This record gives sequence, structure tokens and C-alpha cells, in this order.
Amino acid sequence: MKLKTFGDYEVRVRESFARQPTMKTLGVTLEHVAPGEVDLGFAFDTRLTQQHGFIHAGIMTTVLDTAAGLAAFSLMPEEAGVLTIELKASLMRPAKGARFLCKGRVLKPGRTIVFAEAVGYADDVEIARMSGSMMVVEGREGVKG
Repeated sequence: MKLKTFGDYEVRVRESFARQPTMKTLGVTLEHVAPGEVDLGFAFDTRLTQQHGFIHAGIMTTVLDTAAGLAAFSLMPEEAGVLTIELKASLMRPAKGARFLCKGRVLKPGRTIVFAEAVGYADDVEIARMSGSMMVVEGREGVKG
């Protein structure tokens, strides 16, 4: 599917990612950016685990949401921002491994709502999926790229 981009989408995605203190706190890095695609990676860290030693579901969902949101953002007009308005996460296996990758992809772009998903991997094994609806936000104070 050919996806329409606006301006220098990659620069905007990288700048938006850099303004997210949560991603820095979690040690997440931006691995890949293309139209409608963003991959985020992070290493295992005991500070991100729950009581059994697995990456906490909230941490995994946060990174999945960010990957899907940035994938949607890559297709938005230059002055637009993105907000998640709905998401569902399915955690299929315990999040254990040395390296985690969350691949966000746009399923259906739209002028006001973008449908996206993200798939989480632990050492190349699929462990989680998230689907979400992302709202294109224009002209709203405090919400921009």
C-alpha cells in the first residue's frame, strides 16, 4: 500500500520521539522509521520488571502504544499531532529476553482517525500485539508533532 507523507516525516518522527521523557527513562531507542512504520527497541532491565522477573505488561504496552502512535504520526500533516483514543493489548507470552523490539505499523490511514497495530518481540519471538486508533489532532493548544 502506497502511503502519503507530508514534508520531512522522518525528522518530525525523530523529534517527537526525542521529546518523550518516558522513552528515555525506559531506555527505548528509535530503530526504524518509514512511512507508516516505526520500530522501537529496548534492552532487558530489572527496573522494568514485575514480581516474576518479566518485563511489566504496562511497560510493554507503553512501548507498543508509542510505536503504533509514531507510525501513525509519520503520515500526518506537518502541523498535526497524534493522540491514542483506543487501544487493546494482548500479551501472549511472558516478556522475557535480552532484547525487545516493538514494530508499529499503520493498517488504515485516515484524515481524522488512523488504525495502527504494534507487535512486540523478545529475542525475535513474538510476545505481544496491540491494536489502536490514533486521532489526528490539528489546531489544539499543547498538541503538536
